[in-house]
Amino acid sequence: MYDITFKVEGGDEVVISANHGENLLELARKANVAIDAPCSGNGSCGKCRVRLIEGEVYSAITRHINDYDYYNGWRLACVAKVSGKAKLLVPDIAGAFKSRLRVTDLSSPLEMKIFNELQDAMRDTGLKFGSGFSTLTIELDEPTLDDTMPDNERLMRAVAAVLPEDGRELHLRYSLLKKLPEALRDNGFRIKCLLFTNRSSVRILDVCGVDEVAPVCGLAVDIGTTTVSALLVDLETGKILAKGSTGNGQIRYGADVINRIVEQQKPGGVERLRYAVVHESLLPLIHRMCDDSGIDKERISSVMLAGNTTMNHLLLGINADHLRREPYVPAFFRIPPVFTREVGIDLAPGARMAVAPNIGSYVGGDVTAGALASMIWNEPELSLLVDLGTNGEIVFGNNEFLMACACSAGPAFEGGDIKCGMRATDGAIEDCAIDGDTLEPTLNVIGGEKPVGLCGSGIIDVIAELFQCGAINGKGKFTREATRIVYDAEFGTGKYILATTTESATGREVYIDETDIDNFIRTKGAIFSAIMSLITPLGFTPEDIERVFVAGGIGSGINIKNAIRIGMFPALPEPRFHYIGNSSLSGAYAALVSRDAERKLTELARGITYVELSTQAGYMDEFIAACFLPHTDTSLFAAIE
Repeated sequence: MYDITFKVEGGDEVVISANHGENLLELARKANVAIDAPCSGNGSCGKCRVRLIEGEVYSAITRHINDYDYYNGWRLACVAKVSGKAKLLVPDIAGAFKSRLRVTDLSSPLEMKIFNELQDAMRDTGLKFGSGFSTLTIELDEPTLDDTMPDNERLMRAVAAVLPEDGRELHLRYSLLKKLPEALRDNGFRIKCLLFTNRSSVRILDVCGVDEVAPVCGLAVDIGTTTVSALLVDLETGKILAKGSTGNGQIRYGADVINRIVEQQKPGGVERLRYAVVHESLLPLIHRMCDDSGIDKERISSVMLAGNTTMNHLLLGINADHLRREPYVPAFFRIPPVFTREVGIDLAPGARMAVAPNIGSYVGGDVTAGALASMIWNEPELSLLVDLGTNGEIVFGNNEFLMACACSAGPAFEGGDIKCGMRATDGAIEDCAIDGDTLEPTLNVIGGEKPVGLCGSGIIDVIAELFQCGAINGKGKFTREATRIVYDAEFGTGKYILATTTESATGREVYIDETDIDNFIRTKGAIFSAIMSLITPLGFTPEDIERVFVAGGIGSGINIKNAIRIGMFPALPEPRFHYIGNSSLSGAYAALVSRDAERKLTELARGITYVELSTQAGYMDEFIAACFLPHTDTSLFAAIE
């Protein structure tokens, strides 16, 4: 056994005992040391760099670590093995995905405007507000020697006396019975009751003093592949009491759902993946929101969760392996609400969690919720909902029909498959302009410091700018000479340097090369070909699309003109594009505060036609045609300036 020390830059040292030959990345996971590994340790992404400070580890030289870096101690954790006592530096950027991942600012004016407009739209569509939860203040007769009615019957009769006589049965929760005697007497038999009303019954959930500030609360939650976002809501008024977002703790097991499903199949994997999202992400987020609002988590009685099909399985501790194997069958599309304590989320006694129903194997409840929030189901105009995250999901239609698909866009929007790519954390280039004459870049970096790498929105800008300047051709190959364009002498391939070794925060160049550009062209091609595969079989053309709703974390940072310029979005007038924020969270909020909206959510999931692109005739032809800047059919983008 050897002592392995992980020195987290800007943080603590973690020491763990290891056997000879143990994999360094797996050891870090066991020690709960955050090391970013988008490829989940198969050696393809090169993001899990650590630096050997003392001792030794066995590691072959890889294409991601050059001779100079190797000599200076840099290793890829996923291919390094324990061979003796060692101390390793985990650089700040390796753990930034967990500690400094930029998440949606749910309190920004834009997000506030989106939520306000959603509430107005709900009223306009006839979806009535009302979660079924309410409070009722009552005063009971105190017991006497002549009136020895038990406390539970006394309470139920008093409540029944003020409820409408509509035949609904009245029930009192067992957990409440244990606190009822003291609650009644401590408050002089004048109390506030928390009720839940459905079509057949009324349940008394809790009681408290009439002067106690104790709103009945609920949680709207979006479980994304990369981030987890939530709203703490007063269920009686619909008021948002607190908001928050954080990274999904499952990230360290891979950037995409397939790698996480693979991890789930390993011994202890089901519980490991569930624990990561519940205990490392969701519970700390709930605690933070409760602290911010002064609300005890025991006041949270209802949860509405929206996530993709795989995330739903992983959070609930259900085997997702069959989702990645033909014919791609999930364990469920729709499930009844579950008690939150069954999945390790300790809230009010008896609190339940509803899960937004999935549409297909790779189009989940997050898209169902997004479709609800976008209101495309209620309008005659043909609309497109494009949800851009770790993958891309698309919904097309109007109030007469809706179709949906998912495209294998890969992790490029999160910086995966790009050598200097990274998630949207401090140090990421999020937008870029390039001078047409000198090809000198002007960079906007998250955090305002020197650049470390490129995130998704920055990659779109760089490729669009290089194409606009004539520095690359339609195939993504460099065609110009410039100081910042360097060609490999052996292979003749080019790269564009955004930041030199002295201009970057790491002392390494930040660049994009022809392989990176080719990878991203395939990503944008997947989005556009999915759009075309939904609309063309129905006889529609891009010009028929009257509104495009762009959702997802990357959506707010996208330069629409540049996204059109590279052929990711149809060449439509910019006013037709609308950013609608985290539509999954918005839809979950709507279903949380409105039973009508929750029923509509189920209706939408059943009514949306799921298109499996991998089996659709002509899809591969569409995809290949779209793998060009902007497209092999130039007439589709003739309107570009």
